[in-house]
Amino acid sequence: MEYRTVPRSGQKVSVIGLGMGSIHAADTREVEETVRLALDAGVNLFDFIPSEAAPFEGYARALKGRRDQALMQVHLGADYSSGKYGWTTDAALAISQFEERLRTLGTDYADFGFIHCIDEDADFDQVMNGGIWDYACRMKKEGVIRHLAFSTHDVGVARRFLATGAMDWGMFSLNPLYDYTDASDYGKGEADDRARLYREFEAAGVGISVMKAFAGGQLLDAAASPFGRALTKAQCIQYALDKPGVASVLPGVRGKQDLLDVLAYFDATAEKRDYSVLGEFAPPAAEGSCVYCNHCQPCPRGIQIGLANKYYDLARLGDALAADHYRELEHHAGDCVQCGHCDARCPFGVRQGARMQEIAAYFGR
Repeated sequence: MEYRTVPRSGQKVSVIGLGMGSIHAADTREVEETVRLALDAGVNLFDFIPSEAAPFEGYARALKGRRDQALMQVHLGADYSSGKYGWTTDAALAISQFEERLRTLGTDYADFGFIHCIDEDADFDQVMNGGIWDYACRMKKEGVIRHLAFSTHDVGVARRFLATGAMDWGMFSLNPLYDYTDASDYGKGEADDRARLYREFEAAGVGISVMKAFAGGQLLDAAASPFGRALTKAQCIQYALDKPGVASVLPGVRGKQDLLDVLAYFDATAEKRDYSVLGEFAPPAAEGSCVYCNHCQPCPRGIQIGLANKYYDLARLGDALAADHYRELEHHAGDCVQCGHCDARCPFGVRQGARMQEIAAYFGR
């Protein structure tokens, strides 16, 4: 397992977590076995939003005696009073359901306490002024919530949450389909604006927990994908992990085999993870923008081109830490000799040679 850091606490989270949207397809025993298998594999980040309430029992059994090995995402606004998933902005109901989830897990705290699934400005205003937010902040002070978090599919709403300055963590829908097409309501925002948002997460020190990495399976099926070609799970996971701010990707699984398929990412070669094929079918608007895929590597001068681009983009957003990271690189953009190797290899048409000159001028090296 590989791990990344929760920016504001220093905790380590597994780069692959366990989503829960499809686990209701398994019976209680397989749910328990799947969660235990994930824990044994080093997965430590678990979302707690299934489509039905039935899987809760299996989760609770699996976590008994192992709660300290799991970082749980528990949501304020998810309603299971009917036995199936529901969504609410009613403070009393959201709070009672949140507390019921903690009792179900046999725990007295949530590692990440989420303001759940806010995609409209009016809903943002209601939850932030209608009791839910006050409760979340009070629970944070009391230690019942360890990190304040939010989930959304909307770029503008994400920015409103970031602007509070109080968030530690955000769950956001991120994949190539949403970044480069208008094919889904879950992928709201223009490609360049979404790319800026990821950098804004990182500059704000708010980690991204990725949902819908496979676009509900559309990206894995050539017939369903708007690109007309299928990507692999490893390509989708790597695509998300390469984005600024991303700490973990949480694919939904239906049971043990799906989990094993996802964990196969760690055995995949760099070639198998390479998603540069996107450059062949991403729209013209995506051309000329570095997506940090590192397909341009290796640089004959040893420059980490993707990182140089990433730190440059973040520094221009005012992230002083990114500027420090750039200066700590062994080789800098000013070392570029304009050999053209990276320009020829970039699938997104970025003139990296010219970009290196721009970066060197900005940082002075």
